Amino acid sequence: MIKVENSSLSFLIQCTFIFLLSFSHHSLAATKADSAKENLNAVHEKIDRLKKELSGTQKAQEDATDQLRKSEKQISDTNRSLYEISVQQKKNYTKLQELKAQSDTVESQVDLQRKMLGEQIYQQYLHGDPGYLQMIIQSENPSVVARNIQYYSYVAKARAKSIYQMQGNLKKIEAYSAETAQKLKEIAGLKQKEEVKKTELESQKKDRAKLIASLSSKINQQRNEIQKLIRDEKRLTDLVDRLARLPSAPVPSKREEKISSKTPIVRNESIPTETFSGQKFETLRGKLSLPVKGDVINRFGSPREDTGLSWKGLFIKSNEGNEVKSIATGRVVFADWLRGFGNLIIVDHGEGYMSLYGNNQSTIKKTGEIVHGGDVIALVGNTGGNDSNGLYFELRKLSKPFDPLAWTSIK
Repeated sequence: MIKVENSSLSFLIQCTFIFLLSFSHHSLAATKADSAKENLNAVHEKIDRLKKELSGTQKAQEDATDQLRKSEKQISDTNRSLYEISVQQKKNYTKLQELKAQSDTVESQVDLQRKMLGEQIYQQYLHGDPGYLQMIIQSENPSVVARNIQYYSYVAKARAKSIYQMQGNLKKIEAYSAETAQKLKEIAGLKQKEEVKKTELESQKKDRAKLIASLSSKINQQRNEIQKLIRDEKRLTDLVDRLARLPSAPVPSKREEKISSKTPIVRNESIPTETFSGQKFETLRGKLSLPVKGDVINRFGSPREDTGLSWKGLFIKSNEGNEVKSIATGRVVFADWLRGFGNLIIVDHGEGYMSLYGNNQSTIKKTGEIVHGGDVIALVGNTGGNDSNGLYFELRKLSKPFDPLAWTSIK
């Protein structure tokens, strides 16, 4: 009897222990689930707040980018004006040198005629100026006398007329020289004003670029924080799910291996010329030159360090202000600022072939203009948000990019 009671008591104690253990387990799970849900709600609220802040920052970045676009377009226009002023300045300076050379030549001729006329007068004075009467008396042939008189008269008049004409030419040359010098003075003044304007615009551009860089950094931080919170949210969601139902084995996700390669820098010293002017573009494979001298810092199809996407063209690092030249004959179909490309020029070479030149400091040619190989179409810069000075260059056929290095010869 005592043994039976002891067995019953032992069984009751075991059941009670199991019940309490089970109750404790479910109670603890419920507490964890409630806590997880509260944390999850807090994360949701923080993500929503950060997304709003990110949206505001992105709007500020877009506004700053628009202002940068305006600044870069103004700088492009100013650089074009400075380029055209420099060309005009060179032409006027050359014209002034030509006028000076002409003036020196005419002055020499006037001096020679004056000396000859003076010598004639001096000889006449030295020999007593025989005059018409003495010439008639000394000469036995009247016809010779008449010819001599007519000759001396003609020579004197011709020299006097020549001197008068050359003096008139000198006055004209002096007037042209004065006018050209005045033009050079005006051009110098205009160039100085444009330089001041360019300095101010460059300062504005620098400030806006700093603002955009700051906003970009802030956007990256906010995006990283949002991504971190999203990962936290996922972990919390998984925890709630596990506590609400039987746990399921997590399926490991495959991570894409990031391909990274660093291509050696290739130096280009060859620039386009008019050698192949008039030839069909499709016949120029392997004969073309890159648009600017500089270092090619990537290859077509290699991954970009910033996005991981493939390069669809080349970036040629070059000094700011270097001339960008058209690779072949064609028509400019686009010459304007484009987000991500800055001041961009696109040349249509016919039969679906096009060349693109981006990140320019300034575009020299305008939409609709015909260009030939070797023509200056732009100046090297860093517009479009690029950190380095250089040219972004693409070749396309029927809008599809292809490798420029397969069509060019680097020297």
